Amino acid sequence: MRCRTSGLALAAGLAAFAAQPHFYYAPKGTEPWPEILGAIGLPPAASLAEARIIVLGNGAPPADWRERLQTGAIFIVEGESPLAAELGFRSSDRRFVARSVQDVQRPELRIVWERPAELPLFNLPADARVLAWERWEKAPLVAAVRRGRGAVLWLACSPGGNPYARFPYLLHALVDLGVEPPFAGRSLWAFFDSSYRLRVDLDYFARRWRKSGIAALHVAAWHFFDPDVERDAYLTRLIEACHRNAVLVYAWLELPHVSDRFWQEHPEWREKTALLQDAHLDWRKLMNLANPECARAVRAGVRRLVERFDFDGLNLAELYFESLEGVANPSRFTPMNDDVRREFRALAGFDPLELFRTDSPRHHARNAEGLRTFLDYRARLAARLQREWIAELESLRSLRPHLDLVLTHVDDRFDTRMREAVGADAAALLPLLDRHAFTFLIEDPATVWHLGPGRYLEIARRYRELTPHRDRLGVDINIVPRYQDVYPTKQQTGTELFLLVRAASQAFPRVALYFESSLLEPDLALLPAAAAVAGRLARRGNGLIVEAKQPLGVRRPGPVRVNGRSWPARDDEYVWLPAGAHVLEEGGDPPAVRLLDLNAALLDAESLPGGLEFAYRSSSRAIAVLDRAPSATEVDGEPARLPVIEDRGRFLLMAPRGRHLITVRVESDSRLLN
Repeated sequence: MRCRTSGLALAAGLAAFAAQPHFYYAPKGTEPWPEILGAIGLPPAASLAEARIIVLGNGAPPADWRERLQTGAIFIVEGESPLAAELGFRSSDRRFVARSVQDVQRPELRIVWERPAELPLFNLPADARVLAWERWEKAPLVAAVRRGRGAVLWLACSPGGNPYARFPYLLHALVDLGVEPPFAGRSLWAFFDSSYRLRVDLDYFARRWRKSGIAALHVAAWHFFDPDVERDAYLTRLIEACHRNAVLVYAWLELPHVSDRFWQEHPEWREKTALLQDAHLDWRKLMNLANPECARAVRAGVRRLVERFDFDGLNLAELYFESLEGVANPSRFTPMNDDVRREFRALAGFDPLELFRTDSPRHHARNAEGLRTFLDYRARLAARLQREWIAELESLRSLRPHLDLVLTHVDDRFDTRMREAVGADAAALLPLLDRHAFTFLIEDPATVWHLGPGRYLEIARRYRELTPHRDRLGVDINIVPRYQDVYPTKQQTGTELFLLVRAASQAFPRVALYFESSLLEPDLALLPAAAAVAGRLARRGNGLIVEAKQPLGVRRPGPVRVNGRSWPARDDEYVWLPAGAHVLEEGGDPPAVRLLDLNAALLDAESLPGGLEFAYRSSSRAIAVLDRAPSATEVDGEPARLPVIEDRGRFLLMAPRGRHLITVRVESDSRLLN
């Protein structure tokens, strides 16, 4: 959400309150810059006079532009203009066609414009740094120069018809010039496949994940389903590294794929396609969970998995059938195992395999009613299996009470073809939220990956109509190469990625990214800004009003008072706030202990003499990071000895699942555990 606030008072107050504040001004005619800058939460200024980021396009600058440039303003200039010429960006008589771009952020990435543009070749000032250029002509397209304490970002042409049509990495360029997003979120989830991270420094990656705003890693559990000394040691190290960095770890189950070894050892339980072939489809090797003996063996294996590893949650993902082409592709269509065919024959009076035999009068091309009967049965079967497995996973809380549960389910409300294609039926499953505590994570189907960020608002609307448990809905964004014709990049990156994350974060309380290793390096630092959902930003007396729609961080180093109280929830860069409206003011007494990080929804915090209190809500256990060693802890007013991990001078408390008030006491001169 963008805010319009009271101009000079806000700018002056923020200049005193926050180091290097940056606002933008976007007068009519500078689209799509408001969307570009808003993708990482940069708020608009109310007037040109207070703007620190000034979008000129090819228009005239303000009369005092030289002074403002020297004192720290950033000007965005496009193409030819008197200001561009004065700064040294001068067009020549030579022209070229721009169609493919290279960018310093990721030179190997293919950036292709849907509509090539004929442009003049520009001569640049000697001190300009070229940030993007035409791949074949080597002509400069984006460049930056510094003047005094300010800078100029120059583009050879406008950004295009949408915010990411031509230049994915404009926001990265602005950050390199000193722009600092004001907000940060730390509640993203990410999927993780160890096949892509076998020989890496897990502590390094865990720190990087948390810094990128990731709260939980959903780890591909099929690699660890069967005990193996080396693999078990790897996963144990991964979980420990994540916990040391306040990242939760979930077991990501891809049933009916169980594991490669399970597939090899149990050919009798393999799922069958409509061609009666074993259902080894892409990387998944599907098993027949409708078979009681198979299901019993898988349940026992999942229980052993939970017993062996210190997971924080379980994610039951994509438990339905193949394929996206539906009956049109019998080589991928499932389920056609003996158990399903026998059960359906008893219900409907015919073998569903006849729907795929071209010589049968029941072939689906000639038997619409029979096909509908089987597709309805198939969707009911998928829902039945999901209900059974949600109950099974919930029973594992007897082993680990802190376990969170997630059901990842492909969207079939926005793309309604998914019910017939894979048997997905969200409407049949959402009532489970009345009886079971889990997150319903809606997977963005491949069929809509080419659509824009606005789709998440519509997807959210359709699901909210089906359940009162809107706080348990989430969305899974697939950040992978797309099969559609998409521009300017096959995979979402830069401004497009940030707009997707921002729109999803505004529409859903939980956003997951598939998957961790496909996120491109240049994007990691700005993910927290894209995920932060702030509302109004305004000045009130000597303070700053921030309305947070979800818990978030406000960039502000040093002591701060929140709503009149010295605030202990802050690190060296951000103040961490609960959802709601807050007044931030400079100063306050240094807290006895700081809450540096919290992997849970912060509800409140307060400094105490010799300690602090904080309230939180979490569907798994919570990890709180303190800068002092606790000497005593209480949970909801009762003494409790919470597990503590010491790491690099920080102290991590493992707190229980649910909604709780934690009280921490510290020794005045102690930084070590007693």
